[in-house]
Amino acid sequence: MIDEVSLMVPRHAFSPRHVVRAGEVWRLLQIAAVESSTRRGWSPERYQAEGTGFIVSRMTVRHHRQLISGEAPLARTWVRDFRRGIISRREIRLCVAEEEVAATTQQWVHISSTAMKPTRAGAAMLAAFAPHDTGSAMIEFPAVTECTGLEWSMRFPCWHSWMDVLGHVNHPTYIDWCDEAIMRRIASLGEEPQKMIPVAEEFRFRRAVLAGEMVTVRSRLVGTTAARDAVIEHSITTPETAAIATTVRRLSGGDLVALLA
Repeated sequence: MIDEVSLMVPRHAFSPRHVVRAGEVWRLLQIAAVESSTRRGWSPERYQAEGTGFIVSRMTVRHHRQLISGEAPLARTWVRDFRRGIISRREIRLCVAEEEVAATTQQWVHISSTAMKPTRAGAAMLAAFAPHDTGSAMIEFPAVTECTGLEWSMRFPCWHSWMDVLGHVNHPTYIDWCDEAIMRRIASLGEEPQKMIPVAEEFRFRRAVLAGEMVTVRSRLVGTTAARDAVIEHSITTPETAAIATTVRRLSGGDLVALLA
């Protein structure tokens, strides 16, 4: 079954250009997933009471355009499959007046929230999250032509106020970190960082980041797309690898590939 979830974009989601940041798009996608789960009988309170939950392990996102002030997006979401009762793939399409503005295929792992280890879902959950076949393809990352560029990094302590209900950094924060790394680099090269536009992201999450840990984000230009968008690889470590990410970004009125090369 496809759930439709009406969303409101909070004021803090907008950049100085009055467009929604990529991390805030991720948060809208998360709200849609939580609301869909709640409608299936699995609210955040029920997960907490039963000592269970989901963590995202992989996520691919495409941004067709940026949301602007005054728009009220609608999310359409469904479960594609639920393999071995542990790994679930969810599809979410974010639309404005039937125009698709962002889309994601997410892979979630069902866990025991007490042990923080993968565990098979029970019969009630498997019934609630029965797969729905729409015939639509999963979201794929853009084709990349490899190139080389300089590597840069930033390092910071993980804030206690970043902890989510499972006691670790919530996954949209990771894209905030990657975008901040790119924007700092853009600013250091004399260009306006707010001109950066999100195109796509692909993340593989390896381990949780916890409060007080020192986080290092290492970034480097690794390619271009057919539209000459910059493809940037990120490694997030604590020093263990917490996530490997690739983002695709462009610069309004500029050449981000040439800037980062």
